[in-house]
Amino acid sequence: MKNIILGVVLTLFLFLSIWLVSYFYNGAGAGNITHEITTPYTTSITLKSVATGTVKPRIEIMITSQVSGIVDEVFVKGGDFVKKGDPIARLQLVPSPTALNNAKANVDLARIRLEEAKRRYKQQKGISAKKYDIQQASTQFENAKIQEEKYSQLFKDGVIPELEYLQFKTALDLALTTLENTKIGANSSIIELKSNMDVLTQELESAISNLQLLQKGVASKSGQVANMVRATVDGMVLEVSVEVGDAVIERNTFNDGTEIAEVANMQDLVFEGNIDESDVGQLKKGMRLELTVGAIEKQTFEAILDYISPKGVEESGSVKFEIIADVIQKEGVFLRAGYSASADIILDKKTNVMAILERDLMFEDDGKVYVESEIATQEFEKKYIQVGLSDGINIEILGGIDASTKIKVQGAM
Repeated sequence: MKNIILGVVLTLFLFLSIWLVSYFYNGAGAGNITHEITTPYTTSITLKSVATGTVKPRIEIMITSQVSGIVDEVFVKGGDFVKKGDPIARLQLVPSPTALNNAKANVDLARIRLEEAKRRYKQQKGISAKKYDIQQASTQFENAKIQEEKYSQLFKDGVIPELEYLQFKTALDLALTTLENTKIGANSSIIELKSNMDVLTQELESAISNLQLLQKGVASKSGQVANMVRATVDGMVLEVSVEVGDAVIERNTFNDGTEIAEVANMQDLVFEGNIDESDVGQLKKGMRLELTVGAIEKQTFEAILDYISPKGVEESGSVKFEIIADVIQKEGVFLRAGYSASADIILDKKTNVMAILERDLMFEDDGKVYVESEIATQEFEKKYIQVGLSDGINIEILGGIDASTKIKVQGAM
């Protein structure tokens, strides 16, 4: 009985094995595989490089104050347009005791010097009016003239030698020169003292103005306002960095000062981005870029490449080079400073060329490129080809096949 059961099982196993072999051989055998076929087509191929960056004004001006103080009032906000000279903020001045004392001392010193100059001018003017110095020089000249005439006659009579006479002649010439110089010097001295008095008057006014600026922030005579911060250029206010009550430090040789506001010309925008070192060698100044701004959908902007950095910077293991391009704005579209953007840079472009999908290429170890060309139904042979520009999907065919060549689609059945 056991032998009968075992024989039945073995017989069933044998028939099942034969059926499975027959099924797989006839139903899924290699001979029934059908490969898809394609042919070259005409298209345009564009090789692009992408740079990421931001849109920003070409020049951003930081507005600071010439004096230190506390913000008393702010006149603008972000987005406002200002012209050069428009007020940005007003400060309440808080001068240091040392600066205030120095300013007061300068006023006192300038006043003393001016009073001394006035006294000397008045004195010289009185002397000039009474002609004391001219009278004295004139008397000396008359005496010298009398002596010269006297000794001239003695010389002519042969009483004295010529050398003795010449001493009196020289004295007369010297007295005449002294008289003439005294007349000129009297007027020159008055003019010089008057000019010095005018200079010292201006120094006093300047010292007083400086003291008023420190005390009140306004010079009453000149109208100068030191506590008013004004725009230095025309443009849009991008940001106001202070609020009422904030302390402000003045700008000087050692300090940039506290930023009060930032102003820029929003009609002159640039794209600043970075591009990989593998593509930078193909860039040239003047190339056109196509900008895509993340915040503005379904619109692109044109830009002209203006600058390529001569030095790269390593970022995340790769070297990047900075580029700057002039943005051509569109009417009715407002680009804000700081928008993130990407730029498509066209490195090469060919139109109406024969191409195939790059996936259908095959490569040999020596670098030769070929496709599998159909010579009969589902029968293929190698066809070596020459290729050109590729955009990663389509690749240009330079030779080896024509538009009628049937090509095996790789990876599809």
